[in-house]
Amino acid sequence: MWHALEAPRRMPSEIDLALLWSTLMLLLIGMVMVYSASMATAEAGRMTGNQPAYFLFRHAIFLTIGLVAAAVAFQVPMSTWQQWSPWLFVAGFVLLALVLIPGVGRDVNGARRWLPLGIVNLQPSELMKLFAVLYAADYTTRKMAHMHDLKKAFLPLASAMVAVGILLLKEPDFGAFVVIISVAMGILFLGGMRARLFVILILVLAAAFAALIIFSPYRRDRIFGFMDPWADAYGRGYQLSHALIAFGRGELLGVGLGASVEKLFYLPEAHTDFLLAVIAEELGFAGVLVVILLFALLIQRAFAIGRQAVALDRLYSALVAQGIGLWLGVQSFINMGVNTGLLPTKGLTLPLMSFGGSGILANCIAVAVLLRIDWENRQLMRGAKV
Repeated sequence: MWHALEAPRRMPSEIDLALLWSTLMLLLIGMVMVYSASMATAEAGRMTGNQPAYFLFRHAIFLTIGLVAAAVAFQVPMSTWQQWSPWLFVAGFVLLALVLIPGVGRDVNGARRWLPLGIVNLQPSELMKLFAVLYAADYTTRKMAHMHDLKKAFLPLASAMVAVGILLLKEPDFGAFVVIISVAMGILFLGGMRARLFVILILVLAAAFAALIIFSPYRRDRIFGFMDPWADAYGRGYQLSHALIAFGRGELLGVGLGASVEKLFYLPEAHTDFLLAVIAEELGFAGVLVVILLFALLIQRAFAIGRQAVALDRLYSALVAQGIGLWLGVQSFINMGVNTGLLPTKGLTLPLMSFGGSGILANCIAVAVLLRIDWENRQLMRGAKV
């Protein structure tokens, strides 16, 4: 039976079309909106050669690399992903450590999160999100008999995640830290951790996050700016105030594709962290709703594929599928919350849509792994019927 899993036949009837098309639609809308949001910035920038399509061209290259990597990842059986997950996690940890070495990591806007690789930069924290999902799923599968035991089930994984968190906070990349911790905790809960123990751990984590904010001046400033951006609209509330202006201008149907005013040097990071605000201004509430529904469909399919894997007694695959759903769901929720003023400003991109090569690469591979899990589920169900 398992021999048949080595060479998947990529027929439309053998994959989840809802997952595939929602992903492709998000990638396509993202490419169009990245071009629209970055045109003015690219045309005015020296480093971009004053070329309006500079970011579009680079985004298209990133998409091509991501899709090729996804095609390769789809060929890898889940048993191989499970076998290599600890080593991938270690590799991700090493990359995060390399970023912090002076002269090796690259500083951008006061943060050291990138490794320069010639014409492109690698952001290890994006890959670490995928590696954390794969590792946490493998760890939970191995510790399934001890899920009731705090010492045996939680502390080893917590120690690994704390080590990763220390490196992320030194960059600093608080957003990636929140996503990775949320995913690891979510996978433990889905793996059978007792509800009472889980609630206690959530309270401890909430206290730890509060401490990180209280004892960090720049994080405190972001919190206060988030609570009332108009009190300092030209300082700590600048990004959020202009994002809210973009949402207000867009109204129901938007001002028209390409007609955004906020992207014209008012809204910082318009093609990365605040892409949704540009979508809101140009395509209105209708455009934002389409994006939200596409993400909702993608995440629903991830959890449905995970439930199907559980029914087939494929625990690792189930936890990976639902872990990917948690990752994309948490990150998209945080990004949307930041753009709409529901959450403090945080440097997290919109998955599958925002400009950024490492993020696009990691997201495309993650969806390919989801499709692989679904394909293996279908092959097993087909074999059972025969």
